Parts: sequence; structure tokens; C-alpha cells
Amino acid sequence: MKTNKKRNYVGVLSSVFAIVIGLLVGLVFLLLCNPSQAFPVFFTILTGALTHGMKGIGQVFYYATPIILTGLSVGFAFKTGVFNIGTPGQFLVGAFGAVYVGIMWDKLGGVHWIVALLASVIMGALWGLIPGILKAYFNVNVVISCIMMNYIGLFAVNWTVRSYKPLFNTLRNESKNVAVTAQIPKMGMDKLFPGSSVNGGILIAILVVILIYIILNKTTFGYELKAVGYSPDAGKYAGINEKRNIIASMLIAGAIAGLGGGLLYLAGTGKHIEIKDVLGSEGFTGISVALLGLSHPVGVLFSGIFIAYLTAGGFYLQLFEFSTEIIDIIVAVIIYFSAFALIV
Repeated sequence: MKTNKKRNYVGVLSSVFAIVIGLLVGLVFLLLCNPSQAFPVFFTILTGALTHGMKGIGQVFYYATPIILTGLSVGFAFKTGVFNIGTPGQFLVGAFGAVYVGIMWDKLGGVHWIVALLASVIMGALWGLIPGILKAYFNVNVVISCIMMNYIGLFAVNWTVRSYKPLFNTLRNESKNVAVTAQIPKMGMDKLFPGSSVNGGILIAILVVILIYIILNKTTFGYELKAVGYSPDAGKYAGINEKRNIIASMLIAGAIAGLGGGLLYLAGTGKHIEIKDVLGSEGFTGISVALLGLSHPVGVLFSGIFIAYLTAGGFYLQLFEFSTEIIDIIVAVIIYFSAFALIV
């Protein structure tokens, strides 16, 4: 017990160390680019998300919702010994499932958004299941299969949306608007954060974080998943079915990432599936969130909010004629140092 507490303490310390170093490196870049504006811009990065009070905080939660779930997807799989780099594809395919139901099944009434979210979960789970089966039964490298599934998902979704006329907005080269009944209810978030885009999706994301925490730490199933992840040979010796656990891990991880896509594209903020050959950044950002959060569900929750906070503050950099890519540099440095910070 003392060892676990010490490990958790060191893990938190390493993440804090990485954040401090990342921010300092960002400040150095700002000084090199424009010394006279460096400190005002740095202050804006740290406080920009709070500029509009509760509205700004609501926007942080809105940006955090999908990356919390993609980060949780990566972290959950990593805890079970699998590196799920397929979150971008699972996220996009899940988003497609939600958008399809959101547009085509418009007669469902009050349960429309629930069914659309379930579709995103099922589609994401399917996209995670395939690499899991390939790994479990054919020993195919899960990283390679996940990367391939990312691009298969991207081009399959693009082709389907473009080819199926009821889904396609030809004027804007993107999917059509989902029905109003498919949009996620505000669940009181509009009262807490007036004027922001946040809705009940953040509450759903938090519930999923709690659920995954319970599964990993309070159930026999979670113990078996982690046991195989830590030592497949020891798990096999203990009679744990390794193949079943690999498949279950990727199935759950894909479902979580797919749900993240559903929550974003059903948010009612005008988000559409654009026909372009680029994977969504939310899936890749999830890897950063998981690394910074040390793959722990609670750590992922807070790291997702933190990265969303930096992203929201970064939008104000244009007032100083700075590119918002400086935020990407800071986040990249934070993640880089988080991988080495345990040396502290």
C-alpha cells in the first residue's frame, strides 16, 4: 500500500514537473520570437481561458469533453498492456455512427440523442475490436493494425458520407446537420456556464471516467486485465485468458473513443464530418492526455481539462499576432518531459 502511494505521489510530481518545464520552454520560444510581447502573451496563455468568466470555463469543458474520452481510451488500453494508437479512427467512426443516426433516424423523439450515442459506442467498439482480434489470434502488431484501421476508417467514412446523398451537404462538402432531437441536452450546463458551448457531454465523460476507474480498481475483471498487462506470462500461469482480455481491452477502448466522437458531433455546435484526408486531432491529442495523466482515469480527467485550458487560452494569441501553434509546442514539450520526468 505504501509503495502504491509513493508511486502515485511520484507520478503526480513528474506530471507537475513536465508542465512547468513545458511552460518555461514555451516562454523561451516567445522571447525568441518577440521579446517585447513575450510576457503579455505568456500571461494570456495562462489566463486567457478565464477572460470571459464562466463562459470561458464552459468552453474549456467543451474542448475537454472529447479529449478526456480519447485519453481515457488510450490510458485504459495501456493499463492492460496494449498501446491503442487507433483512437483517431475509432473516434471518427464513432462520430459517423452518431451522425448517421442523428440525421436518418429523426423519428425517435426524446431518446434520439441516446440512440445516436449508443451508435457511436458500437461503431467505435467495432473499430477497436478488429485490431484486438488480430492481436489475440494472429499476433499482429497492434500498433500497425491500429494505424491501418485509422486510415481505413477515414476513407470509408469519407466515401460513405460523400456517396450517400441523404447525409451529404454538396455545397459545403461535409455531412448535413443532425436533427435537433439528436443534440445532447444541456443538462443545466447552460445555466452554470451561460453563453458557452458546453452541454451534458462533460457530465457523461466524467461518469465514464468514474466507471472505468471502478472497473480497473474495484472488479475482478479489471484486476485480470491489469494482471495480463503487467505480465502476460504471470497472468497465463494464474489461469487468466489472455486472448479474451486483449479483445475485451480493445473493444472497451474503442467504445470509449467512439463515444468521444459522438459527444463532439452531437454537441449542437455546428460540427460536421468534413470530407478531407486528415484524421481528427482529438484522437491524437488523446495520446498526449493519457501520457500526461499517467493512464490513470482521474489523471486523464484532469490532464484533459488542463490541455483544453491551454487550448482555450491559445485562441487569444492572435490578438498579439502570434500563431496558436505555440500551444502545440508547449503541449508537445510537456508530453516529452512527462515521459522522462520520473527521473526526478
